[in-house]
Amino acid sequence: MAASLRCFLRSGKRSVSAVSRRQFHRSAPAAAQVTVRDALNQALDEELERDERVFLMGEEVAQYDGAYKVSRGLWKKYGDKRIIDTPISEMGFTGIAVGAAMAGLRPICEFMTFNFSMQAIDQVINSAAKTYYMSAGLQPVPIVFRGPNGASAGVAAQHSQCFAAWYAHCPGLKVVSPWNSEDAKGLLKSAIREDNPVVFLENELMYGVPFEMSEEAQSKDFTIPIGKAKVERQGSHVTLVSHSRLVGHCLDAAAVLAKEGIECEVINLRTIRPMDVETIEASVMKTNHLVTVEGGWPQFGVGAEICARVMEGPAFNYLDSPVTRVTGVDIPMPYAKILEDNSVPQIKDIIFSVKKTLNV
Repeated sequence: MAASLRCFLRSGKRSVSAVSRRQFHRSAPAAAQVTVRDALNQALDEELERDERVFLMGEEVAQYDGAYKVSRGLWKKYGDKRIIDTPISEMGFTGIAVGAAMAGLRPICEFMTFNFSMQAIDQVINSAAKTYYMSAGLQPVPIVFRGPNGASAGVAAQHSQCFAAWYAHCPGLKVVSPWNSEDAKGLLKSAIREDNPVVFLENELMYGVPFEMSEEAQSKDFTIPIGKAKVERQGSHVTLVSHSRLVGHCLDAAAVLAKEGIECEVINLRTIRPMDVETIEASVMKTNHLVTVEGGWPQFGVGAEICARVMEGPAFNYLDSPVTRVTGVDIPMPYAKILEDNSVPQIKDIIFSVKKTLNV
């Protein structure tokens, strides 16, 4: 009896020891679903908290929480000195922001839409972009101009322009155009920390779209370097290069084409100026075909610049067919919905252009 009891106790000890040694499976933390709006809000909040020189100004950014609710909760947290409502006078408050940047602060100047930045383009170009050069490097202008850019829905010709090519034309500015939530957060944080003026082009139709956000991207230390593109999908037959909302269209088109045996490599530019030409060239050397996709007008656009840079560089000799551009139609944006839909690139337009390029 005593021997059997001792045996039972020994086996019990071994069982407990085995349980204590067992390594339970730990899965990676699930990525959170975060909308582009909330990602931008996180970036603003974290940078306002990190650096007391940072402040946000623009129409309805404070008490109303922003026209698109991007600055939701920030006025209550940081008060009137850091979150400043302005009159409807873009030239006036943009000039104030540029002056504040010259005086050592780090303003974030919000335009309710970049169409209204035309009221302030003298301040953006002549005051902000050129001062560092004209002062021989003595006077930096650390400022971010941000707001929705490009076509929205049903707002017609005066509120539907893409300003990527307009601002990317000007030396002295950095121009950023994020697509998803990680882009929005990481690039906005880098833009706020940047010592040069940055034009940060958001998209109104993307604000409410949720994307998976990795644990790394949810960290307060997460940034994405300005000037570096990202390959969103690997492919071997054709390269699709795009920015902002149309990156999603390219991925959707690539999924359809994959069912037909056509593998598209999709590049998210992220930054328009400085442009990551090396990533584009490396992809073209692999796929031998290139299609550019943008929402702006064709003449002197982002796609036109990519065409020229590829032609002037080493990737030109690898092309098996001419580069094809998919762009907005070369007209002011119509108001009627059916005309509007036919004025901006659709997934079917990208599919058609890929097949045309590949001569399928």
